[in-house]
Amino acid sequence: MAASVPTTHPQPASATRLALHQFRYELRAFLRNRQSRFFTLALPVLFLVIFASVFGSYTVKVPGGRIDTSTYYVPGIIALGIIAAAFVNLVISVTAQRETGVLKRRRATPVSAAALIAGRALTAVVVALGITTVLLTIGWLFYGAHIRAGTAPALAVTVVVGALSFCCLGYALASVIRNEDAAQPITQAIVLPLYFISGVFVPAGQLPAWLVDIADVFPVRHLASALLVA
Repeated sequence: MAASVPTTHPQPASATRLALHQFRYELRAFLRNRQSRFFTLALPVLFLVIFASVFGSYTVKVPGGRIDTSTYYVPGIIALGIIAAAFVNLVISVTAQRETGVLKRRRATPVSAAALIAGRALTAVVVALGITTVLLTIGWLFYGAHIRAGTAPALAVTVVVGALSFCCLGYALASVIRNEDAAQPITQAIVLPLYFISGVFVPAGQLPAWLVDIADVFPVRHLASALLVA
C-alpha cells in the first residue's frame, strides 16, 4: 500500500507574504494596463467634471437639507469609482486570466488560491482608496465638497468595506461568465442601469418611488447613500 502524503498548508506568515507578493504583482499589472487605468481612474474624474459642470447650478434635497448638485455628485461618483475598481475591473481581469489559462498556471506555483484572492482584493481596496482621494481632492478644490474630521474614519471604513463587498460580488459574477469577450458587456449591462436608479447619476429625490424601491434591493444604492452621509 502506498504511503499517504500529508497535505501541507502554508503557515499564516508565509500566506501573508504570498498575498502581499501577489498584491504587488496585481497592482503593477493594473498600473501598466491603459484600459484599466482609464476606466477605473480617469473615467470617474471625467464623469464628475461633466455632471458637476452641467448640473452644478442647481440644488438637490438630501437628508438634513439641500446642497449644490456639484457637491452631491462627489460621493456618487466615488461610489462609481469603487465599483469600477472592485467589481467591473475585477470581473473583466479574472475572467480573462481564467480563460487564457493564467490562473491555472499560477495554481502550479506555491501561491495558494486564498493568496490570489486576497492579493486581488487588496489591489481593489488600494485603487478604491486612491480614486476616492483624487475625487475628494477635486471636489474640495472646485465644488465645495468638505469632509469633516470626525467623519473621515467612517468614510475610509465605508470605502474599504464597500470595495471588499463588491470584490465578493465580482468573483461571484466572474464564476458564471464563460466567455472573455462577454465579461465587459455583461458587467456594464448590470451596473449602468443601477447607477441611474441608485442616486449616482440622478439624485434619488428626483426618481419615482418605485424605482428607488427597486434600487434598495441592490448594493449600489446603499454604497452611494453611505458615502453621501459620510
